[in-house]
Amino acid sequence: MSEIQKQVSLLIENREQARLGGGQKAIDKQHEKGKYTARERIQMLLDEGSFEEFDMFVTHRCTDFGMDKKHTFGDGVVTGYGTIDGRLVYIYAQDFTVTAGSLSITMAEKICKVQDMAMRNGAPCIGLNDSGGARIQEGINALAGYANIFQRNVLSSGVIPQISAILGPCAGGAVYSPALTDFIIMKRETSNMFLTGPKVVKTVTGEDVTQEQLGGASMHTTKSGVAQFAVDTEEECMALIRKLLSYMPQNNMEDAPLALCKDSIARLEDSLNDIIPDNPNKAYDMAEVIKAIVDDGEYLESAASYAKNIITCFARFNGQSVGIIANQPKFMAGVLDINASRKAARFVRFCDAFNIPLVTLVDVPGFLPGTAQEYGGVITHGAKLLFAYCEATVPKVTVTLRKAYGGAYIVMSSKHIRGDINYAWPTAEIAVMGASGAVGVLHAKELAAIEDPEERAKFIAEKEKEYNDKFSNPYNAARYGYIDDIIEPRNTRFRIIRALQSLSTKRLQNPAKKHSNIPL
Repeated sequence: MSEIQKQVSLLIENREQARLGGGQKAIDKQHEKGKYTARERIQMLLDEGSFEEFDMFVTHRCTDFGMDKKHTFGDGVVTGYGTIDGRLVYIYAQDFTVTAGSLSITMAEKICKVQDMAMRNGAPCIGLNDSGGARIQEGINALAGYANIFQRNVLSSGVIPQISAILGPCAGGAVYSPALTDFIIMKRETSNMFLTGPKVVKTVTGEDVTQEQLGGASMHTTKSGVAQFAVDTEEECMALIRKLLSYMPQNNMEDAPLALCKDSIARLEDSLNDIIPDNPNKAYDMAEVIKAIVDDGEYLESAASYAKNIITCFARFNGQSVGIIANQPKFMAGVLDINASRKAARFVRFCDAFNIPLVTLVDVPGFLPGTAQEYGGVITHGAKLLFAYCEATVPKVTVTLRKAYGGAYIVMSSKHIRGDINYAWPTAEIAVMGASGAVGVLHAKELAAIEDPEERAKFIAEKEKEYNDKFSNPYNAARYGYIDDIIEPRNTRFRIIRALQSLSTKRLQNPAKKHSNIPL
């Protein structure tokens, strides 16, 4: 065998060793936990044969605590690039088979390299997290590694899409990288995210709590809102990432790819003419409206289990990606509260950052009253949603289906905060407040003077009808030009598509500034 052949053989041998990560025993152990390895996950996510790996032969530089005798090719993370549906993406996948995927300074450098390349080349960056946290043997160097990653997450924000999948543990400082990205997907049962674990919680607060209760997928997608998606399997996770990216552009300088649409633009949906109940206090399902108007009835809901009183989802109209924000009367009457405001504001800002038009479906009775909301800062949180809509320069199409009362009317992409095209159904009620509340305020003295219950009820009914005829209808708002047109519900799909087409050349810029000061 020639010297060159020996070197080639050594390379092949080293590659095989690197691909084994922490070794076959560690891989078997990973599989026993129902988890895939880093390379298996990448293979599952990317187009077949498209992955190009970087830094396969990197090893750590730590010499303390016997680490000088423990070296593994790749050092606990697999990094590189590939394609998803033919589109370039950069990726890193933490390898739990190597020192429990703990982060060293060299591992951080590998991650930072793909983050930098994703930024330079304007492509999404995907992180598959499965790590025991900072590598304690490296001390401050491990913390420096995290900080370097966080800095790049922040600089990348709004420039390239960033998606994080949590497929195992993610604790302590490690949680801040996913938290700084655009979307987080967690796998039920095997993943968790928390700043301090159950043992520390028990020591400090006395609370007995499991890892799942403290930071599991169900908790974060229903209570905290930290994660937007929960999946049952890793296969489902990878399919979801692919689907999510299909609605997004590569970067903030591009538009989302157009999909082939076979669904007729002029499709009429007669069911919408009857979907609003005669009783204004009766609920209906806004999801049915969305399904009826978007291409092929398909949409991808973000944070579906959190703040259910508002829907945030990606969909398409005539093949064009849009972000839909819709009040959901089925939950809490579609009222805006702290959680709904935060959820919707973040979604609006994502869509605006990546040139995705906004379609807003309005049926909102107002902001949720009460001490819990006021003490929790509903004013500030509501202002986040207002700020997001005011700041957004993408095309904005708004349809008011039923209620649009008070400040909530303004906040939900009204004409006054640069809504481009604002439609209303004939059932729309646009006013400072509902008729019942308005009559109580406007006719307080007369009501106080009426003692007979029947006479009082008759007076209230008359005044409510008078108020509704005068204010709680779309014609009053249309008279002032605040509503561009009152449309037949079954024509909603067609009218939205035509509106979006007319706005395809929209040009709007906010005043030059270092950055805005959003009410956080």
